[in-house]
Amino acid sequence: MIRLDIQGFGILELRHFVTDFSGTLAEDGVLLPGIKERLNELSDHLTVHVITSDTFGRAREELKGITCRVQVLEGERHLLQKETYVRALGEDGVAAAGNGNNDTGMLKAARLGICVCMKEGCSMAALNASQVLVPSPMDAIDLLLNPKRLTATLRM
Repeated sequence: MIRLDIQGFGILELRHFVTDFSGTLAEDGVLLPGIKERLNELSDHLTVHVITSDTFGRAREELKGITCRVQVLEGERHLLQKETYVRALGEDGVAAAGNGNNDTGMLKAARLGICVCMKEGCSMAALNASQVLVPSPMDAIDLLLNPKRLTATLRM
C-alpha cells in the first residue's frame, strides 16, 4: 500500500495501479524499455492491473515476466468496462493511468487519475478526467514509487 496525506487533496491509500496498455505503456504494441522492471518494482507496493482493448494484439506477450493481472477487453463499451473494473476494486484505493477516450471512465473513477501523453497523444477527455499529466509511463510509475512527487504536484 502507498499512503499519503496531501494538504488540500486529502488522504491517498492506494492498493491498486490500473493501467491501459496501448499508448500508455506501449507504442505500436511494443512495451517501452524499462517498464517491465518499474512495474515489477511497483508490484511490491501495489497490485498492478493492465486492462486493455489490445489494439495491436500483443499485450499478453509483451507483459510476460511482469507481476500483474492482465485483462483484455472484448465486445463493445470498453470505457464502461474499464470504469466498472476500477469500481469493483474499490475506487478509493486505485491509481489509474491512461491516455485515450476509452480510459476516461477509469481515470475519473480512480482516486488518482494519471494521464500519459506520448507519441500517440492523449484525448482531451482523458486529460480532463485526470489529476496529473505526465509525458511517459516511466514518469507515471515513478510518481507512485516516489510519492513525495505526488505531494508536490497535488497539494494546495
